Amino acid sequence: MFRHKGKRRSYGHNLRLASVLSFVAGIVNIVGLLSVNVLTTNVTGHFAFFSRTFVGEEFSNAVIYLWFLLSFLAGAFCCNLISETIVRKRENLSYVVPILLEIILLVLVATLHFNQPNVIACILLFAMGLQNALVTRVSQSVVRTTHLTGVFTDLGIELSQLLFYRKTNENFALKKSIYLKVAIIVCFFAGGIVGGFVYYYLKLKVLFIASSGLVLALLYDYILLKFYLIKRKVLHRY
Repeated sequence: MFRHKGKRRSYGHNLRLASVLSFVAGIVNIVGLLSVNVLTTNVTGHFAFFSRTFVGEEFSNAVIYLWFLLSFLAGAFCCNLISETIVRKRENLSYVVPILLEIILLVLVATLHFNQPNVIACILLFAMGLQNALVTRVSQSVVRTTHLTGVFTDLGIELSQLLFYRKTNENFALKKSIYLKVAIIVCFFAGGIVGGFVYYYLKLKVLFIASSGLVLALLYDYILLKFYLIKRKVLHRY
């Protein structure tokens, strides 16, 4: 799911990556909205709020929205900084550390009682910036999991292309791309719905579900790697 890069990366790898992490992002987004009334998986709306408060000379509020923007940016920056540093020493760990950092951040928000809602928002925005950068890096910009604007745009374009690209190979590739976009959208919505229902019972502890999804994704990659290594040794013997 995470390990394969470049030509070794298949459609199935991207589909699994998109499904799991879109579900996680959907949970984080609804938790941010219900707990602190802040959308925490993208920054588009925060630019509008920043502009409004700045023009209205509400500079204290403008600074808050600026912090939101910078938190997402910092998450993306740190993810790539960590990955680029580690990949030169242990390539297989270049994705593990950013994911572990995201898990730690989600668990911190779920367990610690922050008195400042803006602190919660900044941590969640940082975590989603981290995740979006990692997914972009791993999938080579094929997958986006934390916001749906671009996904809906690409889906609309590709659905219209079905009317023109009738050759079997072109049509097949186009449909696979459409299925990937639909998977992202469905899993993001599913995460939002599940997170929304469970939030009323667990509050911020619903983030344990999101962090568990990330843990399972790492375990899946680890178990699959061990399986391939054992299989390779067995085949080498015979």
